Amino acid sequence: MSQNDTPFEFHAAGSCPLCGSDKGFVARRDRPLPKEYYLNWFRDELKCQGCGSVPRQRAIYSVVEQLYPDWRTLDLHESSPSGGGASARFRAECPGYVATQYDPKLGFGNTNPKGRYRSEDLERQTFADASFDLVITQDVFEHMFAPDRAIREIARTLRLGGAAIMTVPMTNRARPSVRRARLTASGIDHILPPQFHGNPMSEQGSLVTVDWGYDLLDYLAWHSGLSVAMHTIDDLTRGIRASLIEVIVCRKSRPPAL
Repeated sequence: MSQNDTPFEFHAAGSCPLCGSDKGFVARRDRPLPKEYYLNWFRDELKCQGCGSVPRQRAIYSVVEQLYPDWRTLDLHESSPSGGGASARFRAECPGYVATQYDPKLGFGNTNPKGRYRSEDLERQTFADASFDLVITQDVFEHMFAPDRAIREIARTLRLGGAAIMTVPMTNRARPSVRRARLTASGIDHILPPQFHGNPMSEQGSLVTVDWGYDLLDYLAWHSGLSVAMHTIDDLTRGIRASLIEVIVCRKSRPPAL
């Protein structure tokens, strides 16, 4: 075994911002890790021993709670939510919460009562203008074929004073973003070898279309007209420590009151 393959456990005391548990956080490395993943393994492994949430889920919840403490009273759209973590809390505590999944078989704009989601294409939404105060996406924009169209649609559906709050793994960091796959008239053009992330709607997973860098912030602002900022949290006492867990906030600003 190389050094990177050695079984290892990391324990940290603290209180989870999602569930309030004081059981702390544990990351376990019990299998060989690819070299490119080694520095980022906390992202999906530093789990709350109370609710099982991971750092990016705790980070996005903390930003929502800080900027929009009244989120329980707002109309909130979450695209492609997970079954747990921040998504579970938003669903449980926000009466105005709407979950959507990309499900063309159901038909866009239709609701699946059993699955508790509405079918929507984030790039061509059926929602009316100014439908929501908050739009949440967790690790969605690295899977979009037309992210420019998606952020314009999100901006259209936001009310003044609202925001899109998202996590996106900016794996290229300070290097320029790189397109991995495009959608053409003849199908998917794989510019780089196909790479997939987990997808609750597909056993195949979700194809990664872009390796984003920090230039994502300029990209989102340019295509949407929203005011874009990045929040970085490093707080082990809340279990928010990992690579690639920056939270991006895109505000639809109100005009100043004079």
